[in-house]
Amino acid sequence: MINKAIRQQLELLLQSGIKEIYSPPDQKGQQLADLAQQYQSCQKCELSQGRTKLVYGEGNPDAFIMIIGEGPGASEDLSGRPFVGKAGELLTKMLAAIKFSREEVYIANIVKCRPPSNRNPLPEERLACLPYLLEQISIIQPRMFLFMGLVAAQTLLRSNESMGELRQREHLFQNTPAFVTYHPAALLRNPNWKHGAWADLQKFEKRYYQLRES
Repeated sequence: MINKAIRQQLELLLQSGIKEIYSPPDQKGQQLADLAQQYQSCQKCELSQGRTKLVYGEGNPDAFIMIIGEGPGASEDLSGRPFVGKAGELLTKMLAAIKFSREEVYIANIVKCRPPSNRNPLPEERLACLPYLLEQISIIQPRMFLFMGLVAAQTLLRSNESMGELRQREHLFQNTPAFVTYHPAALLRNPNWKHGAWADLQKFEKRYYQLRES
């Protein structure tokens, strides 16, 4: 279950001035790059003690779609990039299946440092990193979200529902359509879930074109 403190802090963050950050498209990339460099020395939680590199996020600074996972794994910790290694290769294929490339979207995580042994990030770790993620969202201003994995979905949607329940419908996050599907790493461990993930992506793609045409 999501820690009550995270719920309260997220409420405060969503209502704070951080939502009102605005950068023209030609300045967004530089602003994100500057923030990524600024936060390399972050020590707000215990995850900082074991990291090789902070994994801030990457992609199109003016993206229509923002993809959010739970946290870096071993490959990400070494490279400083989100969703690389086998899970990253699968994400690239998933995006290609609905006619998107990684370069079109922006990819980030709930936490920016790798949890030990790839465990789920603890409530206090998520709480420490949420301002960074909300700041990214404020700059990018995406028109759609895809939350990959239960940790990302439950944290941002402030829900204790199961993955099966969360996947069934469209959500709103900051008044923006949000969809939930399995994390690519989970699909590698459980290939029988891929059929459900494909159904999720098809719903996401359909909604994308509806928004594009509106």
